[in-house]
Amino acid sequence: MSGEKNVKVQNCFAPMAIEERSLGIIDSEVPEPRPFQGKQWEVVRRLIHTTADFEMLDLVRFSDHAVESGLEALRAGCHIVTDTQMARMGIPMRRMEPLNSTVQCLMNDPRVIEQAKATGNTRARMAVDIAVSELQPDIFVIGNAPTALLRLLDLIDEGKIMPKLIVGMPVGFVNAAESKALLEARTDLPFITIHGRKGGSTLAAATINALAEIVLRGE
Repeated sequence: MSGEKNVKVQNCFAPMAIEERSLGIIDSEVPEPRPFQGKQWEVVRRLIHTTADFEMLDLVRFSDHAVESGLEALRAGCHIVTDTQMARMGIPMRRMEPLNSTVQCLMNDPRVIEQAKATGNTRARMAVDIAVSELQPDIFVIGNAPTALLRLLDLIDEGKIMPKLIVGMPVGFVNAAESKALLEARTDLPFITIHGRKGGSTLAAATINALAEIVLRGE
């Protein structure tokens, strides 16, 4: 109890002020030279901000030109599909509407549920099938389901889609690290991923938010 009396609470309660202060702390705790620069650093810094986990510095992976490809898609107005409702809700329309972009999750689509039951596959896998066949999304945001990422890679190899960006960050212990390793090995795809078991819908959504903020600034 005596230690708690020495804790100093910062007088900072406005949402934007808290975020600005948080990003400033991250910048100060990761001094130059940083492992990431420019717009890549803005993405990684947002992921650290989301998790308070500085291990992101060692785990985030970018393919060549992935950030540029994602920014180009957002500037042009794009369709984004997520693998969870959590990721969809984490990408607010106040950011997407000014960019003429949409965000959709098909996990609760009745056809997805029906096909998953009929085939014994996951809803995440079936949702990717429908998204590719009907929507041709520009950006896939996968933060939870390795089966979604694995299916997307299969459909890319079959020539059925070529996304402008894959945010591949499934989390967990079964095929999460393995599916991301397959993504990391690709030299033909624009991707942002997190090596190993860590990931999640909040991180996947935060990646899109970081890119959207760059575009909204006019860059």
